[in-house]
Amino acid sequence: SHPLLCPPGIKCGGVLSAPSGNFSSPNFPGLYPYETECTWLIVVAEGSSVLLSFSHFELEYHDTCAYDYLQVYNGAARDRGNLLGTFCGHSPPPPFSSAWHVMAVVFRSDRHVAKHGFAAAYRKDACGGQLTGLSGEITSPRYPESYPNDAECHWSIGGASGGGPLTLVFADFQMEGGQGCGFDYVALFDGPTVTAPSLGRYCGSTRPPRTVSSTPHLLVIFKSDFNIGGRGFKAHFYSAGECQEVFTSIKGNFSSPQYPNFYPNNLKCQWSIQLPPGYRVKVFFLDMELEGRSSLTGDCDYDHLSAFDGGTESGSLLGRWCGRESLAPVTSRSNRLLLLLHTDRNMAKRGFSISYVGVVPMNVSCTRTDFHIQIPVQSLAQLERNRIYLGTPSCAAQVVGRNFKIHTRFDTCGTESQRRNNTSVIVSTLYIDFSVGDQEDIHQYEVQCEPKRKEASVTLIAGPDPSRLSQAENLVDAQKWEGEAIDAREIKSQDTSDIVFISICILAGLLMVIAVVGLVLL
Repeated sequence: SHPLLCPPGIKCGGVLSAPSGNFSSPNFPGLYPYETECTWLIVVAEGSSVLLSFSHFELEYHDTCAYDYLQVYNGAARDRGNLLGTFCGHSPPPPFSSAWHVMAVVFRSDRHVAKHGFAAAYRKDACGGQLTGLSGEITSPRYPESYPNDAECHWSIGGASGGGPLTLVFADFQMEGGQGCGFDYVALFDGPTVTAPSLGRYCGSTRPPRTVSSTPHLLVIFKSDFNIGGRGFKAHFYSAGECQEVFTSIKGNFSSPQYPNFYPNNLKCQWSIQLPPGYRVKVFFLDMELEGRSSLTGDCDYDHLSAFDGGTESGSLLGRWCGRESLAPVTSRSNRLLLLLHTDRNMAKRGFSISYVGVVPMNVSCTRTDFHIQIPVQSLAQLERNRIYLGTPSCAAQVVGRNFKIHTRFDTCGTESQRRNNTSVIVSTLYIDFSVGDQEDIHQYEVQCEPKRKEASVTLIAGPDPSRLSQAENLVDAQKWEGEAIDAREIKSQDTSDIVFISICILAGLLMVIAVVGLVLL
């Protein structure tokens, strides 16, 4: 049987659209009924925010609020990306200010233990407020219409439990200009009050730069004088701790904010991977669940993850993903790769977990009897030559000019013959040991030669997590590295075995002809 969520005759929830108002749990100040669920959706004028406060609060207590509870959402209800908090017991929730013009409150009771409930009041705030969510949006009054004269708004952002530094990004900005921004302006402070260090004062029509606080608090002040206005501004904020990262190590991993819990809404996060020249970046998707594709367009129009080659959004797009997909690895064409996560105002999901590894630039070639491997020294500048070996440590690289080189015959260095796709191939493993101290970090590349065709290839087989690399892709196109060209003498020496082989074949043919002629003459 289904529980009675809204008992007959009891007013429960609804849409509150007046500039201010009050609401309370059913039967307040009496005991609330069992098995009740109520949702209040507060909607005020766009460009304003909702200020919510509680004058009375008494619900059944549980340490995780699993029985009776009240939830406050920074936007439409039932979206965990917008959840500001879950409350129960006798301690009232703190005052809340929404990050836009919609706020939702959900009250639920179970079938045991009723208390007196709660009483709450809300009002529209033309501008400003205390914003405690992990992400949100702020706009000047009346945006995108002209802001009013003689306005002053203070947004105090931060204070969420576990919150890190905050990032503020302006999407639009048009205000009255002037020397020193003395008329209309936006001022930013690295803390909760104006006594904190200044992070800048802006006016005119140039968008302020992306700003990152050094504390979990950020104060934004908007002020206009008695004349000349503008469209104002629109800005997004989010907790920056897990959302803006730069990686320069040869391998690493990262995940969406709060993973594996639901990510916040209204994010624009970026992860930049910057490796030494010649490297490429290979990205492995260990887990991904974002909001799904648009049913209208079939595209990733809502929450999505994008990858760009070259480290900026102007680089070529390597992919754009959403939903719940199992993705093949992606490899950049340059030594830089940028990943961007965009989330909209609703429908948050678990997010993603990613690892990456730098693909070492190398040139692998082979003859009918030998492997030749070259790696520019500058790519592995911190490594000794014995950290680079084929098959066994005894087959370590030599330093020749500006390259690490391994030149070895097929019958040494752990090479073995295999049949793949009905073709005989020679296979060995190249080890590059990046280990530091007790931290073992050995990257493995499979080198393969098809002697008949003298065709070599190299494949990354172990980097960030060997168990995850079943989809290792061939890196043969990685051979266009910008190292030294192999000089003519070396090419000549590489093919000596081929010349000998062909000479023997020709000599054998001549001897056979002579033998046949001799028999005929006899």
